[in-house]
Amino acid sequence: MDQNTKEYLVQRVNELISAGSCCAEAKEAGRNWLDALGTEKEAEASRKLIAEIEEDIVPIDGLIAFLNSDKAITIFGGEGTRKMLAHASDRKAAGARYCDCPACSAVSAILEKKEVLLG
Repeated sequence: MDQNTKEYLVQRVNELISAGSCCAEAKEAGRNWLDALGTEKEAEASRKLIAEIEEDIVPIDGLIAFLNSDKAITIFGGEGTRKMLAHASDRKAAGARYCDCPACSAVSAILEKKEVLLG
């Protein structure tokens, strides 16, 4: 991987692990990947990172379904849920495939470089 791509991925992985919306498993996979960079463990850590984040990224339809649930209202409140639902619906209408929370945004950016990571 060239230096520019490496720097880009390091930045995106750091964004992922610092996102409040990032789950513990993805944080761990991200930290492990950062620790493995430049070592014999890098390829394995890359595969584990990709596997984890592909599991975690939230498709826009899944987000909309969640935002239509009572659990979303419990977590975000009625007004917060309505605003998020309107935003997600607008994104879907514009062609978005995934949630755009900080964690999902970082994951989308990382997955754009999936072939390089798994290369």
